[in-house]
Amino acid sequence: MTATTAIATSVPSARLTFAGILRSEWIKLTSLRSTVWSYALIVLLSIGFGLLMASTFNAGIDESGQPAELNATGARTITLMICTAGLMVGQLIAAVLGVLVMSGEYSTGMIKSTLAAVPKRLPVLCAKAIVLFVSTTLVGLVTVFLVFAVTAPVRIERGIDADLGDPALLLALIGGAVYLGLVAVFALGVGTVVRSSAGGIAVALGVMLVLPVLVQMLASVADWARAIMPALLSNAGQAMFAIPQPLPAGVDAGPGSPLPPVAATLVVLAWAVVALVLGAITLRRRDA
Repeated sequence: MTATTAIATSVPSARLTFAGILRSEWIKLTSLRSTVWSYALIVLLSIGFGLLMASTFNAGIDESGQPAELNATGARTITLMICTAGLMVGQLIAAVLGVLVMSGEYSTGMIKSTLAAVPKRLPVLCAKAIVLFVSTTLVGLVTVFLVFAVTAPVRIERGIDADLGDPALLLALIGGAVYLGLVAVFALGVGTVVRSSAGGIAVALGVMLVLPVLVQMLASVADWARAIMPALLSNAGQAMFAIPQPLPAGVDAGPGSPLPPVAATLVVLAWAVVALVLGAITLRRRDA
């Protein structure tokens, strides 16, 4: 009698990990031409606006006939304006990119493969948000500090000599970079809800550009509109990278005054989180 012994061969099965999903989303983001062009535009436009502002700024002439040198507070304020001028356009580019990160998958049909590989769905959105926020914030940091370095000779020649060792200036520049990242995440949530590239871009830019204009019009006749103006996404974003000026003694900030940087950061974070939550609900409930 012959006995046959079966030897079981164990084949290692691939495990789906969040690190793997993050790596996949990083490859998707960095392999798109739209990402490269978007980030390049943010950097180049910021440098261009910074050089334009620095070269056209005029602090006046002192008694010796030379350009007047600003005091520390004035130099810090003007330097911040120069370094963050491009962020006004950069925020729109970041918003468009954030929408395309999700809506682009729907338009190409890739979302079906993505959700088939990650059936739980929500890890995909979380991974996209993390990768997009980190990469956009890093681009923002590179941008503001590059503008600071590139414009330094022009600024110093015109009496605008600020130092990155100034904590207020340094925190404001970092705040501008973080704002870019949060705008991209907000737009990602919008793109997940709307799914359409054109529709998502229209909604995201409408919130950032059109909504403040409408509320500003209502603010002249309605107190509630004046009260909510600082909490709008773009207004709170500008407050994130502003250096608060102390008010005179006995003067209180009235309704509609800009928020302090910390409060403004929390407001912008809330916009991004709410958009992501709505996107998560939509992603879970709708078919691909």
